[in-house]
Amino acid sequence: MTPWQDWSSYRRFQKLPPRDRNIVFYSETHQDWHHLQPLIDFLVGPLARTVCHVTSEPSVPLPPGPPGLHGFRVRAGVMCTWLFQTLKADVMVLTMLDLGNFHLKRSLHPVHYVYVFHSMGSTHMVDHENSYDHYDTLLCAGPHHVEEIRRREQMTGLPAKHLVPRGYPRLERLVEIAAARPPKASGPTTVLLAPTWGDRSTLHVCGEPLIAALLGAGIHVILRPHYQTARLTPRLVEGLVARFGGDPRFRHVDRMEESDSLFDSDLLISDWSAMAIEYALGLLKPVLFVDVPPRVRNPRYGELGLEPMEMRIRRELGAILPLDRVAEAPRYVEALRRDAPGFRERSVAFREHWAFNFGRSVEVGAREIARIADERAGLGVAGRVR
Repeated sequence: MTPWQDWSSYRRFQKLPPRDRNIVFYSETHQDWHHLQPLIDFLVGPLARTVCHVTSEPSVPLPPGPPGLHGFRVRAGVMCTWLFQTLKADVMVLTMLDLGNFHLKRSLHPVHYVYVFHSMGSTHMVDHENSYDHYDTLLCAGPHHVEEIRRREQMTGLPAKHLVPRGYPRLERLVEIAAARPPKASGPTTVLLAPTWGDRSTLHVCGEPLIAALLGAGIHVILRPHYQTARLTPRLVEGLVARFGGDPRFRHVDRMEESDSLFDSDLLISDWSAMAIEYALGLLKPVLFVDVPPRVRNPRYGELGLEPMEMRIRRELGAILPLDRVAEAPRYVEALRRDAPGFRERSVAFREHWAFNFGRSVEVGAREIARIADERAGLGVAGRVR
């Protein structure tokens, strides 16, 4: 995309009548689309609303647009910063963290900002302590999100946000797809190695000996690195593929949006990735957590007095592999497989507690966005609901 195309897209957006800018979605990259697209589809479909989708994805084609959907592409950088600062809309919906903390600010005009959680993980350890402070409404996945946000508001004197008990559609989609697929064929144990990213993640700390131990025990390994790992440290991934790619029991997946690896595996090996919650509660399969240091962006997370979900799940959704026992990973894997029936029963109970509106979350979220948009339009001004 050229600067001219940026400007052309921006001008097209600005020329829309106000009624067509009632609801605006923004996505940084195509990785956000599977969280936002279900809401967009429900709004323009059953609710017959007009919606704008602005994305900074540089190359992947936008999803096909049904009637009622306006699509725009504005690159990250100066033009996107200007778009945010001058936005005239009633509601903006986004999955982007840290609104107002860096270069993308709230508009000079009154706009109501709705945050869509793209993870079931907690808000106060992996994210910055003020990552959610500048939104008006949060579509919460589960009760832990509500408790954490309210606790921070109480401790800091922040105005109360509008917290919607919405749920997590990606979890529902996993359950739906899993129910439609035939059961995994019997055969050798297959693990999905999908850790988080960063220089203290599993692939950096012990990826090579871990994979070697698993393959050496006859366990099949699907390596699915986080897209940030592939982007920031491509040589690490290339080295692992070069070392193990010739083994027929090893498979490398380089697309995070693919789903076959989830269903082809018997269990997940991860560390602090919130994907573990989706895997365990959506597919009812156990997780082996490699005990690398946690990812902490908020060193003061303990002040809230709430255990982060990323820590709690390590006790309840599988087992923890100490770093000094990486060579014993196959033994941990087989122990988890033997406990699979009991794990399924426990996971169903956890899912009912940790996720709001299971089976209805898309509709709940879309109807609330529409209600807020109607309220702001009816007032003749968009603004913060307090």
